[in-house]
Amino acid sequence: MADEGMQSWKTLALGCAMTEPGSSKRFNTGDWRSGRRPVTDREKCIKCGKCYILCPDMCYSPDPEAEGYYLWDSFYCKGCGICIHECPKDAISWQDEKEEDTHGAACGS
Repeated sequence: MADEGMQSWKTLALGCAMTEPGSSKRFNTGDWRSGRRPVTDREKCIKCGKCYILCPDMCYSPDPEAEGYYLWDSFYCKGCGICIHECPKDAISWQDEKEEDTHGAACGS
């Protein structure tokens, strides 16, 4: 190949040794959102956990202070809206994002 030290994929041995599994935990992908965020109405929430299970970016984590509820983390949320679409009780809705909402965990009360 043109670059010295580079090998073609055809010449590489099968298998590999991964020193660290792949993870997006260290990447701030939350700044991709378009000015709105999901907010949970805990009066409507039935604690089913679908927001936690179905979020492709793991934006939800169990709330250590309120069993069965989940906290939303803006650091990872891209604003896809899957949590809103899949909530069986329409407990999650869009809210315009304020400057103070763009950093750290947030959840409707």
